[in-house]
Amino acid sequence: MTEITTAALQQLAERYLAVWNETDPAARRKLVDEVWAEDGRYTDPLAAVTGRDGIDALIGAAQAQFPGLEFTLGPVDAHHDVARFTWNLGPAGAEPVVIGFDVLVATPDGRIGAVYGFLDRVPGA
Repeated sequence: MTEITTAALQQLAERYLAVWNETDPAARRKLVDEVWAEDGRYTDPLAAVTGRDGIDALIGAAQAQFPGLEFTLGPVDAHHDVARFTWNLGPAGAEPVVIGFDVLVATPDGRIGAVYGFLDRVPGA
């Protein structure tokens, strides 16, 4: 297995959040297909999905729940095929509504194989 560079993991984390920020369904699906492994998994306290169809549907549902908000990426710490990072979700340039922490596992071909998400701050919690 070829080790994925720290820079490549940084870019993968950036692309991951670009998928979450893409509101055009066709463009978002194209990004999901490019960035995620076919059998990729996403798990957080509120959802657990496998495969590109499930991931795309989950992102669309999150966008419907939080219209007009965007994700921003915090620092990325990475090694081997794993990256961990914080993210914020909120109006552009304003205080975030949701703050989270994700662990991303890359596949040997540089796609996302799995993401494990944690929610640090959510509305009403």
